[in-house]
Amino acid sequence: MQACLNPPTQASSPSLANNTYSSLNKQSSFLRRRSLLNPKFTRSPSSKSIYNPISASATTEFKPVESLQSQIASLDKLLGNSRSSIQDQQQKQQQINGNSRDKNSRNSYKRFFDALNLTGMWSEKLKQAVEENNLLSPKQLQRLFSPSPKYSPRNSLGSRWLEYHGSNDWMGLLDPLDENLRREIVRYGELIQAAYVAFHEDPAMPTDKAPSPRHIQVPDRSYKVTKSLYATSSVGLPGWVDNVAPDLGWMTQRSSWIGYVAVCDDQKEIQRMGRRDIVIALRGTSTCLEWAENVRDLLVNLEDESEHGQEHLQAKVECGFWNLYKTRGAHTPSLAESITQEVRRLMELYKGESLSITITGHSLGAALSVLAADEIKKSVEDAPPVAVFTFGGPRVGNRGFANRIKSNGVKVLRIVNSQDMITRVPGMFVNETLDHKLREEVKANTVLNILDNNMPWAYSHVGCELRLDSKMSPYLKPNADVACCHDLEAYLHLVDGFLASDCPYRANAKRSLYKLVTEQGSNVKKLYISKAKSFQSRKADMLRKLSLDRSNSSKGLTSPLALQSCLPSPSAY
Repeated sequence: MQACLNPPTQASSPSLANNTYSSLNKQSSFLRRRSLLNPKFTRSPSSKSIYNPISASATTEFKPVESLQSQIASLDKLLGNSRSSIQDQQQKQQQINGNSRDKNSRNSYKRFFDALNLTGMWSEKLKQAVEENNLLSPKQLQRLFSPSPKYSPRNSLGSRWLEYHGSNDWMGLLDPLDENLRREIVRYGELIQAAYVAFHEDPAMPTDKAPSPRHIQVPDRSYKVTKSLYATSSVGLPGWVDNVAPDLGWMTQRSSWIGYVAVCDDQKEIQRMGRRDIVIALRGTSTCLEWAENVRDLLVNLEDESEHGQEHLQAKVECGFWNLYKTRGAHTPSLAESITQEVRRLMELYKGESLSITITGHSLGAALSVLAADEIKKSVEDAPPVAVFTFGGPRVGNRGFANRIKSNGVKVLRIVNSQDMITRVPGMFVNETLDHKLREEVKANTVLNILDNNMPWAYSHVGCELRLDSKMSPYLKPNADVACCHDLEAYLHLVDGFLASDCPYRANAKRSLYKLVTEQGSNVKKLYISKAKSFQSRKADMLRKLSLDRSNSSKGLTSPLALQSCLPSPSAY
């Protein structure tokens, strides 16, 4: 917090300093005006105060008092008994009697800055001035650039866990976004980030034997990993490609580590959530052959879908996604087999407990998550409630597949950035709102079903939608590129800041900007980049934690007040 006190030059006069109250009483113009700290503040006629009652028609501007001490005295009167300790009362009495004036001045000065944190007592003009100058306290600055994000308190979900798991399609929880649901969404997104980290630490797969178990460090320590998951492409590249770039062989390998299964193993967390949660986390596209499967966007019938008449809407999914989900590797089972087998094993292990299955994925992982949820509900007997949380997910199948997902009781929440192109592919552009209205008529529905069964790109989204917009972020550039709009950390940044459709970014967002600035610096507004660099150069101890610019780590900061203008933040107020 930065305050601006500009005492007039007359304040240096000893006579004026010793006769502050008498000087104030002589200023009749001051008596007719309002307090600088609170223009709306008035005293009743019976109050014992140096202020006179003011009329509602008073419009003249307030002139500063003649000394810093009189400003502090006025503030003390406004604050009343907010700090009514015995010591404070004694100090006020000493100040009135003229004793220990210097000591009390310093104490009052300290109380002045402490009292400014009481935002409810600010005048509107003072609030506006602070916002216009983009002031930021050192604690807020450290919060925004701390590598470890600060979370909201974990509230107990208890008997409402089914509601947060989508039993009512998250009705009443999305707009405005429920704070408990926000935390759960961010947590699942961070589990996906752990899958990305684990893959890039060791992306290569052995070609002559089954892969060894790998260590996966999940951010939520209440979960333990029980199974590694692999996806295999149905197509391959010639062997000479690997000879050209042997160090990048992992980019052309057919099978790749794509995610993991984890189960909540902490009793306190199980009690908080109201059940034991099984999580399946899947990363997005990372290899060349996964990209190759992504563009194979023709719709194919599901294996268990028999031929029906033209009026029946058949369930179809994208060819490439289906191949990655169903294809076996040379030394690994298919993704479908691994997931269903592990789910059955965990259900048997924790038989009799209240269980839930949460599948979460980003980009390609989002598409595979929907296929996995459909597979579990169709092939696993007595499966617990299944919910899917996807980030930046493409369309997976046609409307027949969307209807099948809904009829099977799978709950899907798609987190979508309006600026993310991936969420609008594959398939032709379709106004889905208009499509829903047309299908309400029997004749129109019959015609549309015939078209969907015969058109190879008649895709449709599934489930519910939480729509975000990167343009609403106060930190990201309005013209952020495609990579940034699809980035998982950018999604979590938007989720953490989202409040409601009519107020898309909340003022008390707590997620750290460290990862966003580090990975998407070119898409962050220059103001925040420059202020971040200024912060790095001044705060050496924070530099060592953030590791943003080690070349400036020897520079220090002596005064904490110098930090207050380093990084303007809309989250400050």
